[in-house]
Amino acid sequence: MQELLLFSPAYTIVGVYRLLTDTILRQKVWDKLRHGFTRGVIVGAVWAVGTFGIQRAIVRIFLINSPRITGLSHEDVFGYKINVSTYATCLFLSSQIQFIIQFFVGKNLRIARDRAWEHTLVSRGKAPEFWGPYVEEWQVPPKVGVSPQAKWEKWITSTVGRLIIRKAVLIPLNFYPGVGLVVSSAVKAIGTARFLHKPYFESKKMTRHEIALFMAERKWDYYAFGFAAALLESIPLTGLFFTISNRIGACMWAFDLEKRQHLFRDGKLQPVEPPRTVPESGSLPPRTKGRDEQ
Repeated sequence: MQELLLFSPAYTIVGVYRLLTDTILRQKVWDKLRHGFTRGVIVGAVWAVGTFGIQRAIVRIFLINSPRITGLSHEDVFGYKINVSTYATCLFLSSQIQFIIQFFVGKNLRIARDRAWEHTLVSRGKAPEFWGPYVEEWQVPPKVGVSPQAKWEKWITSTVGRLIIRKAVLIPLNFYPGVGLVVSSAVKAIGTARFLHKPYFESKKMTRHEIALFMAERKWDYYAFGFAAALLESIPLTGLFFTISNRIGACMWAFDLEKRQHLFRDGKLQPVEPPRTVPESGSLPPRTKGRDEQ
């Protein structure tokens, strides 16, 4: 009856698969990004070669003078001997190169994302009328936007919140392989999921309150999907590819979510009671009374 994948992060894999196997889609995206991407790679390579020595010296000084901040007073991470200063320099340079590429790609990246979304819809053979108005799926909708947790989530996904966390909290963690990426992705999860489904919400002409309800009723599915998407996009240098594939995966998930909305709209499914246990779909921790109804 439902065609939803049982584990929402799997849609990120679906997006990667479709981008790699759909020649027409890949060509449409590449045509829009080709020139900016090429210029960005050239400039980024020149920047990396010209500044590597200087940046490594700065990182080495920081590591020596700030062992209490980084926790790395020697060349040892998780018990493995690595050149921490070289690793950290490469990590910072890869982020800088990705920023340079995104700068040269500019607004074409947004256009490429839109093309990926639109082509995915066309490939599923659905007209704009497929996206209907919002239908409530719970007998007792959760209260949104009033709990301390909701306020915290709103803050950490704001521009100021992301900047403070990324610059003040995550810098020391970036010296540990993979840790900074995981923590950063966890912080950005909800915001990333909301951004990826923005075209879906706009197609349904949903209000801000309806969007909040829709996401609250699928909170852990959205969190898991957003975490996986943010983690892929945070991988140095390859993140640009995943920003496109994630939009495709988000569209595929939206397609399945909308089919479920149709079942409620047509009366084939009736509003359900809020779940009290972990569902078989593999969602993360259960929605407790205090979390949903405060």
